[in-house]
Amino acid sequence: MDQKDSKKLNENLFSEFPPISNEEWKQKIDKDLKGADFEKKLVWRTIEGFKTQPYYRSEDIESLATKDSLPGEYPFVRGDKVKQNDWFIRQDIRIEDAKAANKKALDILMRGVDSLGFVLCEKEISKEEFSHLLDGISLESIETNFSGCKEPVKTLGLLSELIAERKENPALIKGAIEFDPMKTYALKGKFDKGMEAAFDTAKQLIEKSKELTVFRSLMVDGSIFHNSGSDISQELAFNLAAGVEYLSKLNNAGIDVAETAKNLKFNFAVGSNYFMEIAKLRAARMLWAKIVKSYGTADEKACQMEIHSVNSSWNKTLFDPYVNMLRTTTEAMSASLAGTNSMTVLPFNAVYEQPTDFSERIARNQQLLLKEESHFNKVVDPAAGSYYIETLTDQIAESAWKLFLEVEDKGGYLAALKEGFIQACIKETANTRDHNIATRRQVILGSNQYPNTTETLQKEVEESILKPMDCSAEDTEIETLKPYRGAIAFEKMRLATEKFTKENYRPKAFMLTMGNLAMRRARAQFSTNFFGCAGFEIIDNNGFKTVDDALEAARAKKANALVICSSDDENAEIAPEIIEKAGSEFLLVLAGYPKALVESLQEKGLKHMIHVKSNVLETLTAFQKELNIID
Repeated sequence: MDQKDSKKLNENLFSEFPPISNEEWKQKIDKDLKGADFEKKLVWRTIEGFKTQPYYRSEDIESLATKDSLPGEYPFVRGDKVKQNDWFIRQDIRIEDAKAANKKALDILMRGVDSLGFVLCEKEISKEEFSHLLDGISLESIETNFSGCKEPVKTLGLLSELIAERKENPALIKGAIEFDPMKTYALKGKFDKGMEAAFDTAKQLIEKSKELTVFRSLMVDGSIFHNSGSDISQELAFNLAAGVEYLSKLNNAGIDVAETAKNLKFNFAVGSNYFMEIAKLRAARMLWAKIVKSYGTADEKACQMEIHSVNSSWNKTLFDPYVNMLRTTTEAMSASLAGTNSMTVLPFNAVYEQPTDFSERIARNQQLLLKEESHFNKVVDPAAGSYYIETLTDQIAESAWKLFLEVEDKGGYLAALKEGFIQACIKETANTRDHNIATRRQVILGSNQYPNTTETLQKEVEESILKPMDCSAEDTEIETLKPYRGAIAFEKMRLATEKFTKENYRPKAFMLTMGNLAMRRARAQFSTNFFGCAGFEIIDNNGFKTVDDALEAARAKKANALVICSSDDENAEIAPEIIEKAGSEFLLVLAGYPKALVESLQEKGLKHMIHVKSNVLETLTAFQKELNIID
């Protein structure tokens, strides 16, 4: 078929579908809603404050300047790649012994990794150890990163010496030193050797790495904001503000802005909000390009944001840990489609134990599958033109920019930290997140919804896993950021039941199912998930004909909690009889909230009702206290 015939076919095809206006769509939806409120029923409000519509049309992006952007072109909303969407697959190695670390590095390089992250853990490393560490590794062929350096300038010097000795090409050496005093200040509350020394070190790193033209000396780590509970706009705004602080401070020290920008690598945590995370990285590149350009630099290469992505640890869980694999997979998909330059996929067990060979292998293979089988590395910015993602990109950029300007008005990133502005913003969002988790408005699968009720932990859990990470120095100058996991409160509650079970018995929740089949099953399933979050043994039942039969069965099973599962209409008769005959023998709970019956049932002695608006965490904690599981 030639081009003329193809055009004619398209014209004939689409002539059968006349254009429909946005207003006509809205009228049709309003009709189908039968009087229900469109905003309440169909518009999703994100924690950032965006209103996400149920559908988007071409009109929604007509005014967006970014819709005509091309890959590799300023403002790089579509990334700095042109022909393909490849990224480095990174795995980190903690350095306890240089030779052992080298052996592991050589092994994982043969298994698909092409980016190594050596974590030095603030230890001194000698020239001999450094040589052993990189023995047999071609630095020109992979990306090599160093973090946790006690003496970052010395580490850079050792790297430069090794490159010279091997006669490798400095212009081909990729990676970073990842020196980030801003992160240190936010987590510890002070600079290790003072602010002046920190920025002097940053200046030396830039000056001593001039021959390493694609190697980066500094890191701006925004994952600390995300993992402390921030929303996407805050994570982006504060990350940009930290980057600008480097540009400004080092410019005052005599380093050109373009030179500093080309030495910065940005680290972003990637959460499970699939489309939002894609839009976040697109917005990040665009805003950073405009920031660097505003300094007057003519070097567009300096405007390109180098992005490393790592999975969120905030949403990872101790219970039902294999769900973490699903989380890291969708997060890796978001980061790769958004055009990240490199990526670390966290092993599914990384948040609660030392990763195993198995978990590390799975983490590597997740990225390899995205590349080799799903071909995510073939198409640059496939999200471009999507009405939804382009709109999200614009919304995130606008929201983050507004907050970024607030930080700048306060004197910049460090000044805003000293004032407590950044901490207060993140804390407010974190509190909202915690409340949403407690009430199940935000679901953490396996923890606050659909728990694996048969799961038992095989070993003791370290206390530190159940606390926010507090790295505060004794003489801290500011309130520090404290990364934590959203599931911690539910995990602590369930572990309290596990501890009680070892010393006593496992508390049992008995589903007293009567009446309407559909309603009793629905409410029994709801209650099973509810009590399962606290580690109760669930005793489900097909249904009872009489209250006496139900109570006899509950006594035989030695139930502790009795959950009435029936329809609201039938509860008018069933519930009072159960309350009267059960007395105080059980923790008595009604599944549902029948408004017409609440007052009368409470007068008869019913204390507890569970329903979709319950604060699950508070309610279950109260049940644990009533059953003497906790004090």
